Amino acid sequence: MSGAPILVLYTGGTIGMVPGDGGYVPASGFDRLMSARQAQLAPDVRDGLPRWRYQAIEPPIDSANMSQAHWRRMHEAIVAAVDEGVAGVLVLHGTDTLAYTAAALAFLLADAPIPVVLTGSMQPGCESPTDAWDNLFGALALWQQPLSAGVHVWFSGQRLDGVRATKFHSERLDAFQVVARPQSGSLPRADIPEVLCYRQPCREVPLAVLPFYPGLQAAQVGTLLATGVRGMVLECYGTGTGPSDDPAMLETLQQAHAQGVVLVAISQCPAGAIESGVYAAGDRLFRTGLVNGGAMTREAALGKLFALLGRGLSAGEARHWMQQNLCGEQGGGVC
Repeated sequence: MSGAPILVLYTGGTIGMVPGDGGYVPASGFDRLMSARQAQLAPDVRDGLPRWRYQAIEPPIDSANMSQAHWRRMHEAIVAAVDEGVAGVLVLHGTDTLAYTAAALAFLLADAPIPVVLTGSMQPGCESPTDAWDNLFGALALWQQPLSAGVHVWFSGQRLDGVRATKFHSERLDAFQVVARPQSGSLPRADIPEVLCYRQPCREVPLAVLPFYPGLQAAQVGTLLATGVRGMVLECYGTGTGPSDDPAMLETLQQAHAQGVVLVAISQCPAGAIESGVYAAGDRLFRTGLVNGGAMTREAALGKLFALLGRGLSAGEARHWMQQNLCGEQGGGVC
């Protein structure tokens, strides 16, 4: 297939793992295996795939070890690839944190002019049977038809919106889903400001995710905040409630807000969303300064905080943009 090539950006994960001490381990040199497997495809399938070139982020990792530093390296590689004129980027990634990376890249690349697709596998590519090659070559085949700019996930024959995908299964091959949420599609997409354009670099920033649960103490929340986090995703009950009868909890959250910590509330419910004004318990919580995260998933809320605060926005600016629909996190995404 002629045209500009696709960058295949390999980060590790199950797709490229090999047997090692204690279980499967990440391995380098996946391009050789990929080329050999492509050569075995039926000629009409093989010839219909786009040209690709390969780049690895070394050393390859089990995605359980994914970090903000890895997100930055992927972002830098993709920006460089845009400048080199690629038609798109295919990121090969472990499944455990693939949805987190997809969401982070969706915000980092919100106005990028090319499609970025993430895929991986539940079974190593060196084994048989494996879902690796159906996923990988299926993802490459997406470029046979017009593919919108933005971040996508391709897995088990499904193309999903990268900013709303979540890993639902630890064993099944169709591991990823996008669950419809009550507020999806209710917010129009905002224009991307210059400070958030895809070329802007992003630095690492201390962030945290904390679910409310019965028995959570204000001292525990305060200890986490004292580590220097600049943003925290609070997973609330239902439509946005939590331990609002605890004066110490409310004071802890108020102090964090006053000190410039961005506190974002999302729902613990897989198909839930935050809706203010429903319960008094939720109203008391939000009076401490929580930002309404609407229908965002955990992965989207964390990735958005990283993109906003990592690009130097103030707490006030970040709070504003957390409530805007930048790349489909509240609906209207790339799918």
